Amino acid sequence: MQANDKTMEFMAIAMKYLPEAKQQLEEAGVELSMEMIQPFMSLFTKVMNEAYELGKEDALKED
Repeated sequence: MQANDKTMEFMAIAMKYLPEAKQQLEEAGVELSMEMIQPFMSLFTKVMNEAYELGKEDALKED
């Protein structure tokens, strides 16, 4: 799988949970705009890439 494909999959996961995150932030008094979301999406992608690589290493160790 190419890195770009992974990034697209991670973004799809993020979009799945975005309404829940938006609701929780708004309940806490934080209004969320698309401009505000962008840095968090980049951070989320980094976290997901690292978690993916960790899972991949674990799977390779089991073989």
